[in-house]
Amino acid sequence: SGADLTEICQRACKLAIREAIEMEIKAERERQHQKYAAMDDDYDPVPEIRRDHFEEAMRFARRSVSDNDIRKYEMFAQTLQQSRGFGNFRFPSGKQTSGGGGSSGSNSGQGSLFQEEGEDDLYN
Repeated sequence: SGADLTEICQRACKLAIREAIEMEIKAERERQHQKYAAMDDDYDPVPEIRRDHFEEAMRFARRSVSDNDIRKYEMFAQTLQQSRGFGNFRFPSGKQTSGGGGSSGSNSGQGSLFQEEGEDDLYN
């Protein structure tokens, strides 16, 4: 669910921040030990959330939606789709009875649902 994805992203972000803090502490200890000059303020030890952060976050991920709830949702979605008329939608057959498959053949009754007589017909 969306909440599950949010949790994974937040955990990956926290892992990256935790890693950055640990690296900054380590760098500060080394500077104090070796008496380096001041630290560069623009330095970011972990400038982005990496794949390994997401992989670690996935190890702790848990599902919030049960298989039963997923089945209920799928049944609801199917019912809704059918009630809107999309469940068994098919385009009319476009087979032509004469000629080789070009657009100049006649439709002997097939697909007549969309055919109109008169000036509005652009193809005849």
